[in-house]
Amino acid sequence: MRASSRLFLAVVAATGTSAVATLAFAGPETSRFPQAPEQQGSYTMPEAVVFSEGFDSMTPAPPGWTINNQSAPGGLTSWFQGNPTVFPAHSGATSSYAGANFNNTSGTNTISDWLIAPSTPGGLQTGDVVHFFTRTVTAPAFPDRLQLRMSPAGGTNPGTGPTSTGDFSTLLVDINPTYSVAGYPTAWTEFTATISGNFPSGRLAFRYFVEGGGPSGNNSDYIGVDTMFVDRPGGGIPEPASLGLIGLGGLGLLARRRRQA
Repeated sequence: MRASSRLFLAVVAATGTSAVATLAFAGPETSRFPQAPEQQGSYTMPEAVVFSEGFDSMTPAPPGWTINNQSAPGGLTSWFQGNPTVFPAHSGATSSYAGANFNNTSGTNTISDWLIAPSTPGGLQTGDVVHFFTRTVTAPAFPDRLQLRMSPAGGTNPGTGPTSTGDFSTLLVDINPTYSVAGYPTAWTEFTATISGNFPSGRLAFRYFVEGGGPSGNNSDYIGVDTMFVDRPGGGIPEPASLGLIGLGGLGLLARRRRQA
């Protein structure tokens, strides 16, 4: 039997030039087990980048992005700002990644939570390479899954209900479709997809898609997505400012999931 954890987290609030630590119970954007602090990494993108996102601000989504939680029923959370007490971001400020977790639905149900990108400048072209980094918790007890999908015509409608993909008919990446506990990376890992064909209005989306997920399910815990960009061999612009550092004004009440007897 499983239930969400109630963990004490330190919430840091800026007070002038100092910081004061207070204690609060974890909110619904939780994960399972407390994690030891991890070192922050860094990353340098190639120069031929035509689109990028570092997820510095998920309030509720980066500019031009949309969130559509088609889980049935919807839960207490959707995509949210990453929680550095679970693990830090791949690059940038420690919380600058997109997080999703088992509370995207309730009970035992299918999670289908979409994070939909704006149109890619110049569309998506043959040879474009989509890059992103993702991971789950260090010691997972419940398997996770993530898809990267494309809407060839640029529509933003994922359909209705957790099994529909709507406009996003093209599957580019499917991480851990067999739901192995060891099937999702536990450290930031790069995944890529190469576009075949020209799609002047092509649009990308991440789909946190977990069957049998939720607080009572056998699947779903906590994942992060970071450092997403489209590399166009032979053209592009230098690394944009969107992957730069941002300051932290506070620490969200986010944690991970706990298995209980």
